Parts: sequence; C-alpha cells; structure tokens
Amino acid sequence: EVQLVESGGGLVQAGGSLRLSCAASGFAFEDYGIGWFRQAPGKEREGVSCISISDGTTYYTDDAKGRFTISSDNAKNTVYVQMNSLEPEDTAVYYCAAGWCRDRMHGYEYEYWGQGTQVTVSS
Repeated sequence: EVQLVESGGGLVQAGGSLRLSCAASGFAFEDYGIGWFRQAPGKEREGVSCISISDGTTYYTDDAKGRFTISSDNAKNTVYVQMNSLEPEDTAVYYCAAGWCRDRMHGYEYEYWGQGTQVTVSS
C-alpha cells in the first residue's frame, strides 16, 4: 500500500520556523521526486518545493526561495522541508506528493499524495 504521511505542522508566530516531514512507503522511493504543495482557504493548490530523490536536484518556487530548504533521508524514505521566516501568508494545508520534480510544479505530474498537515502562522 502506497503511503505518504506528513507531520510537523502546527501553529507558529510570524518569523518562526517549522520542519515538515513526509514519510513514504509502498513504492520505489528512489525513482520519484517528492514535492511539497500547499493550499490556503479559498485558493488554488500551489507548489512549494520538490526534490528528485535519485540525484538530489531541488526546485523552489519564488515564495519559498531563501526561506525553505528541502532535503531527503533516503535511508528513511523521508523528505523534509525546513521553513524559516514564516509569514501569515504561508498559512495553508501542506501536502507532500510523489511524482516528477521539475522546474514547474504541476499537481497532475504527481501520482501519490498524502493527507496533508496544517500550518498556521499568526501575525
């Protein structure tokens, strides 16, 4: 059974940090890219960052550059995103997904999805 399980969300003040984790199982982790997406209330889902597991190539959207860092622990089949300098605009449900990591993050290019974890940034 394919599973992607996010954890690490929560409530944080503006300027604070969170580290989200995505634990993957049930598929060939090393053959995929893992991406982080988010969806705020009333807004469309958008990509945040992704990493190609096979070679470690990473991609960040403009919102994430300089503030977020994605990494993977291949021995644990887990991908992390360290989020610093959080802003209220970062409030959303964050999802991890397995698919094709490239410089345009399209949700339809991701095959497997987690259930999401809520991140709330207070002002």
